Amino acid sequence: MVIIHTENAPQAIGPYVQARVANGFLFASGQIALDPKTGEIVGTTIQEQTEQVLKNIRAILTEAGLTADAIVKTTCFLKNMDDFTAFNEVYGTLFNEQLPARSAVEVARLPKDVLVEIEIIAVMAK
Repeated sequence: MVIIHTENAPQAIGPYVQARVANGFLFASGQIALDPKTGEIVGTTIQEQTEQVLKNIRAILTEAGLTADAIVKTTCFLKNMDDFTAFNEVYGTLFNEQLPARSAVEVARLPKDVLVEIEIIAVMAK
């Protein structure tokens, strides 16, 4: 197994890694809207926070030599399902034609009280 680590995504705020490769798949820890340089939350709206989450995901993928087309599954955690449409508008910008499978759920609370967290699974071999 290989650990994926980049300075261009937030450092782990607990006992976990940004991502790990195992059996040909990249498993990325959930990303929230943290600025990797300052450690501060970026944005106050679902759109702003989702944009930062996607930047963090792209940084992890880049470090692994992948693009978003390699993502096969995402799990999206929303603080408020009323944000679903606005979230989708930004979330969709991550992908070209290769859309992943996805789960999206509303949760009571997320780390640092953010509005969204996304975790991904990507395939290493294309």
